[in-house]
Amino acid sequence: MSTISKIGVYTSGGDAPGMNAAIRAVVRTAHYYQLEVSGIRLGYEGMINGDIQPMNLKSVGNILHRGGTVLKTARSEEFRTDEGKQKAYRQLKRFGIDALVAIGGDGTFTGANKFSEMFEIPVIGIPATIDNDLKGTDFTIGYDTALNTVVKSVDQIRDTAESHDRLFIIEVMGRDSGMIALHAGIAAGAEAVMIPELKNNLEHLIERLSAPGHQKSSKILIVAEGQEIGGAFEIGRIVREKFPQYDTRVSVLGHMQRGGHPSCNDRVLASRFGVAAVEGLQAGKTQVMTGIQNQQIVYIPLDQAILQPSELDLKLLKIIDQLS
Repeated sequence: MSTISKIGVYTSGGDAPGMNAAIRAVVRTAHYYQLEVSGIRLGYEGMINGDIQPMNLKSVGNILHRGGTVLKTARSEEFRTDEGKQKAYRQLKRFGIDALVAIGGDGTFTGANKFSEMFEIPVIGIPATIDNDLKGTDFTIGYDTALNTVVKSVDQIRDTAESHDRLFIIEVMGRDSGMIALHAGIAAGAEAVMIPELKNNLEHLIERLSAPGHQKSSKILIVAEGQEIGGAFEIGRIVREKFPQYDTRVSVLGHMQRGGHPSCNDRVLASRFGVAAVEGLQAGKTQVMTGIQNQQIVYIPLDQAILQPSELDLKLLKIIDQLS
């Protein structure tokens, strides 16, 4: 068993709905086990600058349902340097913090893993990213909420698409992962989906729009932002040139996908991960990420989670073709 006495918790990288639920779970679980806990504001930047404050039960009251993160989040170029990491470690020692819980995605975990190796400070990561692209966990915090936000938005856009016989190209987040686009495409009944994992997206799209059995007056195309040929506006330009018969419009959902109250699934997942992180530190675990596989909590080595991207089930693309 570990002899840790004071945990530092922080959020880093892109925000995700459910981060506050994870913070709440870490703080309350730590107090349950009579451990001290401090919140580190603004991620690694706050760690370097000593923006650290004690947290108690009252500190996390009424945040379970809130989107974003009460600890704020930022990216830190200075922390990438050895000197920056040294500054951060000195601040942790000054505040008596002897273990860390890092809430974020691959960038957050890359920094946490290197930091733990350099200074032998125990660290456990909680996966929170709307892209759901970390290896070793079926779901990450924020993915379910973001996906439901996208589906609701697409449903609303379809109403106007059908009213005006328009083709809408809708861009969703996913610079390196098409997870949101693919699952939203099935749930919202899109006619086609374009994802960064495939290199023949444009050919497939043209084939779909040219098929004799798919000449509907209104259509929905969902595009992940990470496309080699460009985003939704570039794709829209190509579609207008090749298919002038369509009244083509483009809609970029943007950062609305990151916000909003976390779903029930994300609140439960974040709560389970927060408890598992504290209990994992107490059990002597370090440089691991909490994850969920087949509804069971697991611990995945950080280097595996960040070096191996989550696999996308490309068979789901066939479902879109079959059902559209």
